[in-house]
Amino acid sequence: MFMKLKYLTSFILSLNDISFLLEPITYATLNRFVAIGLGSCKLSNFPDFLRNQDHLQVLDLSHNNIHGQIPKWVWNTSKETLMYVNFSHNLLTGFDHHLFNFPWPRLKILDLRSNKLHALPPVPPPSILVYLVADNKLQGETSPLICNLSSLYFFDLSNNKFGGMLPPCFSNFSNSLTILNLRGNTFDGIIPQLCGEGSTMKMIDLSQNQFEGVLPRLLSNCQMLEFLNIGSNNLNDVFPSWLGTLPKLRVLILRHNGFYGVVGSPTTMFASPNLRILDLSTNKFTGKLPFKYFRNWMFMKKVDLDDFKYLWAFRFFKPCCHDSDDVYPYSMTIINKGRETVYLKIIKVFAAIDLSRNEFNGMIPEFIGNLNGFQLLNLSNNNLTGHIPLSLGNLTTMECLDISQNKLSGQIPWQLTHLTFLASSNVSHNQLPGPIPHGNQFDTFDNSSFDGNLGLCGNPLSKRCENPKPSPLPTSSIEEDQDSCIQFDWIIILMGYGSGLVIGVVIGNIVTEKK
Repeated sequence: MFMKLKYLTSFILSLNDISFLLEPITYATLNRFVAIGLGSCKLSNFPDFLRNQDHLQVLDLSHNNIHGQIPKWVWNTSKETLMYVNFSHNLLTGFDHHLFNFPWPRLKILDLRSNKLHALPPVPPPSILVYLVADNKLQGETSPLICNLSSLYFFDLSNNKFGGMLPPCFSNFSNSLTILNLRGNTFDGIIPQLCGEGSTMKMIDLSQNQFEGVLPRLLSNCQMLEFLNIGSNNLNDVFPSWLGTLPKLRVLILRHNGFYGVVGSPTTMFASPNLRILDLSTNKFTGKLPFKYFRNWMFMKKVDLDDFKYLWAFRFFKPCCHDSDDVYPYSMTIINKGRETVYLKIIKVFAAIDLSRNEFNGMIPEFIGNLNGFQLLNLSNNNLTGHIPLSLGNLTTMECLDISQNKLSGQIPWQLTHLTFLASSNVSHNQLPGPIPHGNQFDTFDNSSFDGNLGLCGNPLSKRCENPKPSPLPTSSIEEDQDSCIQFDWIIILMGYGSGLVIGVVIGNIVTEKK
């Protein structure tokens, strides 16, 4: 029926719950489409009528069941006009003939994510702005020809099997590249100088590779940087306090590397004022907890109702005939209950500190109770001493607290029972005595939350307290330490849509455990 409309130029059926029926159509040549959108239409093959299209600018066949190799004739479709191609989230394995280059010279956005591709042409066309090939089975080294892509804006090779060293020319992209995601490959060697003067970089994710050496100091030129993740590599460096000069940095993940030494004091008065997520876990940091940095994190001291939205790195619009656009959210992997957990989206209001598995010592600072606004605190597996601060009871948004595997003493403050959002608490393997407080969330925690404290008594432990009344608690503990916690299984989400404000509380699992 649609093919009979010979003046029809835009044919967009994507994002519905329909099946697009493919039948032989003799009059297909009558249509000269500019935009075709058949995403989520239950296709199993490339529509045959595409053979006759020579004016397409937009082609979206994403989220279907198209399998096997991409036929040769597909690459001859609209050679001189195509600007947007999206074959993502299918079952494509490769090409039925060898391609030296992509055939579309005007192509600006190419999305081949989430397929089963084993090989690609060495480089996309010089016109490319957005190049997305994440979540495939691609391997090999990055071609030096990538250096010719002077307009590259968004580059995502994540979760493949690419390896080798990155070409030094990556530093040439500093004035064009905004998003760089190489997560989950086997790249090695030193990290190139990614940011020159005037850099527009917003996101750098080099995590889960084999990079070594030190962090390039020119990262301090990335004044637009919001997200930096170099976790799970082989870096060997001191704490990069110079990153505190980045005014927009919101997420800093350095976990599972060889960072060492004392974190020390910030080099500027307002170091990283927008930082909301800090993960320094599984390194070799020593000395006192970096409490002076915590004093600067003003955004952790409050919950702004306007921030109940997801962080996204980039929004790119389709070149023609689309009211919708594609959003690329920030994502991260953190340790939750001892397991790697993937956060596919990060809500703006989410704030977390993970300093676990280091060699921090001293006390947890009392003033930490003034930083209300974060949901996750993990200080486990360190050498912390002293009492648990009473002020932790002021952290009313706290959902996960882990201070296990330390040398903390004194009773568990009853003030912690005020934390009504607390879904997980772990104080195990310390030197805590006395009765376990009861009430609200504390009545939901099992034995594992309190194991390894020989002096603790009361439910849920089998050891009964001789004196049911708790002894007086210390009035305060002093400053200087902090460590780890991880578990963000549900969160309050505020949503505003339409002409009015709709406020809803949605409690749901927003994390996916990495298998």
